[in-house]
Amino acid sequence: MGQMVRTVVVHDEELLRSALVQLLRSDDTLEVSAQCPDADGPQGEALPADVCVVDGECLTGPGDARSARLRARCGDRLVVLATAKRPGVLRRAFDGGALGLVDKNAPAHRLITAVHTVAKGERFLDETLTVALLEGAAMPLTTRELGVLTLASQGSPIAEIAARLHLSRGTVRNYMATAIRKVGARNRVDAIRILQSAGWT
Repeated sequence: MGQMVRTVVVHDEELLRSALVQLLRSDDTLEVSAQCPDADGPQGEALPADVCVVDGECLTGPGDARSARLRARCGDRLVVLATAKRPGVLRRAFDGGALGLVDKNAPAHRLITAVHTVAKGERFLDETLTVALLEGAAMPLTTRELGVLTLASQGSPIAEIAARLHLSRGTVRNYMATAIRKVGARNRVDAIRILQSAGWT
């Protein structure tokens, strides 16, 4: 038997976390434990693992501090579970240095293969995610346009967005109109829905 690969599963949902642990434990060479993404621990302390398996959704959204903390604790030996429907999630995981990207719809053995590949310091990318990753590279909005729409998605009116970003109301409206056009949306609500479903906000 080869050397044991210490693996930590990080997932928001208890049931799925447990299921992933049981799946990985079916391989006798994996020593598996689990952790909630928000579990306390000394700041910046690395997890005692060779590989971390993380749900891609833990790396997205307003909890960027949590995402940074997870990356700091897991290092680059990260296997991220994602779907092709969320290219923004994929792109963030890839840009964040994750070595492994596994499709949530892949057969179980693909995750085990990914853990072993990443444990050796090699990249693992499910073929089904390749096209989505390339699409994710084409984030259509500028940082400012994305910022305006993100604040709008949180319910902020134009005047508040303008004040928070130190812009005029007209400029905010222009950014909003440009963003709506770029993502092919009908209106602000539709643009926000498109960005959220792609995992960009």
